[in-house]
Amino acid sequence: MSVSLHRRALAGIAVLALAATPMTARAQDFINVLTGGTSGVYYPLGVALSKIYGEKIANVRPTVQATKASVENLQLLQQGKGEIAFTLGDSLDAAWKGDEEAGFKSPLKKLRGITAIYPNYVQIVASKDSGIKTLADLKGKRLSVGAPKSGTELNARAILAAAGMTYKDLGKIEYLPFAESVELMKNRQLDATLQSAGLGVASLRDLATSVEITVVEVPAAVVDKAGPPFVKVSIPANTYTGQTAAVPAAAVVNYLVTHEGMKEETVYQMTRAVFENLPDLAAAHAAARSIKLESALEGMPVPLHPGAARYFKEKGLKVGS
Repeated sequence: MSVSLHRRALAGIAVLALAATPMTARAQDFINVLTGGTSGVYYPLGVALSKIYGEKIANVRPTVQATKASVENLQLLQQGKGEIAFTLGDSLDAAWKGDEEAGFKSPLKKLRGITAIYPNYVQIVASKDSGIKTLADLKGKRLSVGAPKSGTELNARAILAAAGMTYKDLGKIEYLPFAESVELMKNRQLDATLQSAGLGVASLRDLATSVEITVVEVPAAVVDKAGPPFVKVSIPANTYTGQTAAVPAAAVVNYLVTHEGMKEETVYQMTRAVFENLPDLAAAHAAARSIKLESALEGMPVPLHPGAARYFKEKGLKVGS
């Protein structure tokens, strides 16, 4: 081989090597954050989390994916199509057990927990014109319960059942994301919407500034009948325009989860980045103010990932074997 040809061959090998290296890094360091609809709470928190990971963890390439939220997120994690996801606790429990009624044909045993985050408030908001003031008043009315098989929709079934009702008692059921539900209410095509989200969710803030609303009470007795993972809470007065008094409600804890295939060191860094940057998450959405290290393991329905367990042990939390 001539010197010229030899040099060109070496140059070609070098180019191929350089091209291959970034692709390998991307495969190793890719973090896809699975969230929810863009008008919910998961999405802005996911965007903030992605930014934190990009700035605080070396050699990672975070992205954010809008989804139909909890159920889809857990299925994507099981398939290895995401690295971290937001989910409601009842959906996570159903996924681990393989509850077909909740949308899981078989147990999703690759799921691993990272941390509890904030409670999702089951918020039932009706237009004042509808005359709906109580859960019983929903009978014969038009209600949106979230995307089919979503965490919100599972919450809707559970709360209505605890109140002695089913979808058959309602005039019409719509399976729509938050923002679309609000648009129908503005156009008087819907009487009420049930949205399981953090307090002050953008969709309901938008609704309350457009039409007069009534935040419907979920009485303590109904929450007790629904049972775990539901807990009794109160939606503070003035959370939404025109809501002048606190309203009793139900809530379910949200979690960040991953899958068993994630490296321990990566999940350790991801967990640490959450708790070392809580002000940045709170700036993205007020719901993140409820994220506390001391309650990180509260009610976790799936095994903790070793990387998360390592972080919590360092911080003095009692982690099960």
